[in-house]
Amino acid sequence: MTTEAKKRNIPDLLFSLLTGLASFTIILLILGILATLLTESWPAIRKFGFFRFLFTVEWNPVKEVFGAASTVYGTLLTTFFALLFAIPTAIGIAIFVTEIAPNFLKGPIGAAIELLAAIPSIIYGMWGLFTLAPIMSKYIEPALQKWFGSLPVLGMLFRGTPLGIDLLTASVILAIMIIPFTASISRDSFNLTPSVVKESAYAMGATQWEVVKDVVLPYSKLGVFGGAVLSLGRALGETMAVAFVLGNNHRIATSLFDAASTITVTLANEFAEADSDLYLSSLYYLALVLFGLSFLALATAKLFLLRAEKKYSR
Repeated sequence: MTTEAKKRNIPDLLFSLLTGLASFTIILLILGILATLLTESWPAIRKFGFFRFLFTVEWNPVKEVFGAASTVYGTLLTTFFALLFAIPTAIGIAIFVTEIAPNFLKGPIGAAIELLAAIPSIIYGMWGLFTLAPIMSKYIEPALQKWFGSLPVLGMLFRGTPLGIDLLTASVILAIMIIPFTASISRDSFNLTPSVVKESAYAMGATQWEVVKDVVLPYSKLGVFGGAVLSLGRALGETMAVAFVLGNNHRIATSLFDAASTITVTLANEFAEADSDLYLSSLYYLALVLFGLSFLALATAKLFLLRAEKKYSR
């Protein structure tokens, strides 16, 4: 290789080194966080073990008995209901913006979706506490209790006194917060559907519903799934908005009208109050459990996504 060719390759080499360094920095940060969590939570790990900590409901700082079962349960339940409320709504918004809305509405609706994503979580929490919670307790939750409370199995979810500071309100707040992520990514995925394919379907006599159901959604399903995974990660880690409207009750809630606790809410409310080494270590242990839950959920979703991509490419 000539000297001139080597000189031309120097910028490429530097570019490769910089981008590689940036990529490995992410891995080092994740490993550093994991190492810190393991180091700080080690006293609690030795004291309570893995299965005992995960399946113990009691959380009693006075007796120094700590278990993650109630907070893990609250985290999974609020995330599940938030996704249940948010994903159909977000897909509906994306379909309306890309396939139904006139051009003069597409811009404002798209801007409104992006604005929702930019609002700080503490604003959602304050709005939820002072505006949404009273509406839920006075109107929505009593109506749900009246309609569904007498049903044999489903009615168990609507027992108790509607106070507005409960699992249902927290799930609604979370759903509102994660709608923009799924809606934006779904909208972009729908826009990637080739126009010629949709026009061919219309030319064959397909209705608008049939084009969306049989052309747009199958073509864009991987993008929609990716948006849902992103929303899942946001819902698992949300703290302040949930802390305002969920309460901090360390028990297994049997009704959507019960106050509960999540891992993030427990960390936010009790970290500054930890007055013993074991208490503080148990909070780090909770953070480690959340780290593992997030990794497990996202890794599982990524696995399904890769399998779907392989099947779709065939």
